[in-house]
Amino acid sequence: MRVSDGRESRLVVIIFGVFSLIAFLLVFFGGLFDFSIESYSVQRFFMAVMFFGIGCTVILNRSYRLFLFRDLWVGFLVFFLFNCMWFPYFGRGYSWVEPGMYSMFFLGFILVGASIGVGQSVRDCVIIFSNLVGVVVFLYGASTLTIYIFALSDKALDFSLYIPWGFVNIRYWSHMATWLLPILPIAVLVGPIKDERLWRFFVGLGAALWWWIVFLSTSRGTIVSVAFGVLFVTLLIGRPAFPWLRVFLRYFAYGVIAWLLLSVLIPSMLVDEVTLRQVKSDTSGRMPLFFEAWKMSLVNFPFGMGPQSWLTHNIITESYRDSRKFAHPHNMYLMWAAEYGWLLVLSIVLLVGQAIYKLWKRRCEIRALSDVTEGRVQAVVISAYTASVAAALIHASVSAVFLAPGSMLVGFLVLCVFWALIMPTTRYSSCMLEGRRLCLVAVCIAGVWVIIWGLWFGEVWDYHSAMVEDLEYYQENGSGGMMPRFWFHGNFPRTGQ
Repeated sequence: MRVSDGRESRLVVIIFGVFSLIAFLLVFFGGLFDFSIESYSVQRFFMAVMFFGIGCTVILNRSYRLFLFRDLWVGFLVFFLFNCMWFPYFGRGYSWVEPGMYSMFFLGFILVGASIGVGQSVRDCVIIFSNLVGVVVFLYGASTLTIYIFALSDKALDFSLYIPWGFVNIRYWSHMATWLLPILPIAVLVGPIKDERLWRFFVGLGAALWWWIVFLSTSRGTIVSVAFGVLFVTLLIGRPAFPWLRVFLRYFAYGVIAWLLLSVLIPSMLVDEVTLRQVKSDTSGRMPLFFEAWKMSLVNFPFGMGPQSWLTHNIITESYRDSRKFAHPHNMYLMWAAEYGWLLVLSIVLLVGQAIYKLWKRRCEIRALSDVTEGRVQAVVISAYTASVAAALIHASVSAVFLAPGSMLVGFLVLCVFWALIMPTTRYSSCMLEGRRLCLVAVCIAGVWVIIWGLWFGEVWDYHSAMVEDLEYYQENGSGGMMPRFWFHGNFPRTGQ
């Protein structure tokens, strides 16, 4: 039985748009709001609420009728392997918190992507999200210019001390650049205002300023990963991706010009010596962390040492004992292998393989329609979102892309759209229930979901309360800084607690 798009997925699209707007406000401008807790925790709490709201929307909208089980089995495998670690460690050191977060993250974007639907619903999500990206990039870039002007007036020699702003670590901003820079050209290629000159000017200006910040902060992870994503898409999609590629390269060129103007030419006219942040050729102390995580992953192979064991385990390698400590090993895959085991990493590889398989099938459809307007539009959209996801996956090998709350919020939304884009254009219903029986099933599933989420969120709340109580002790006795992980005070629980 074929399932039409219609009203089935409209509610999911509306909720997706609302959560996207709030997420962007909290991630980029959260510091402007007067919250009782720091913005890092606000973003994490909002992510938990977003999981709940989207989960209820998908279930009660009965959108699970739109996909077959074969499209979800890998997601359920990832969900199970994350959660199989709950039971041996349940009740010890808030070990339920992070596995639950990752389970909802990975299974969540698959469910939402499959629930969005086809046709107009996907286009609506693309337009909503891409236009929001254009607005946010411009507003953040424009506000950065004001900070730049104040820094110039104070004769500041190193702008990277002030820019980017609004993030506890400049690398957290670089995560945003990795996710969003490949998507930005879609704002002027798709949508009802794509041909408006003023809109195109603002988006181009925002792109130039963001690339300038990338160069200013020497975000090597962003530059390398985005370059990989662009190369991957160009080779995979081919000629149909060229319209997106041209705009992307034009924005990159704007960024180079902005860097020469704002970081070299103007400062050289105002100060005697221009200070430029040096591009490091080393690993910034990451190799001891990588090696320690690798050794951890072999201790209880292939099951890992348990959730948050990176914070609490007895140090294995001497190189890590003598190096600077962080709340994560700066490599998401090694961290998951160390804490959850190589079986979990294998399931994530299978999930990526499933996405590539679906993407290849959609690529064949797109190339067959390359002479049709609709086919050209699909090509540039899929190119942008594929490049974004590919770049994030590469960046995650050297940074906490799937750990920082802001990156997880934006990444979740990007992955939702990406999964919707690579889903088959024709879907079939695997549900034989109709009418009242179907509503009853939906209500029962929603009830189970509310209980599971409520238990998990209670643990999240208790974890935050314990972190706040421990903060004063840690600030007086700790020497590693805040080291953010799940919460801003990431080095908690500690060994012996």
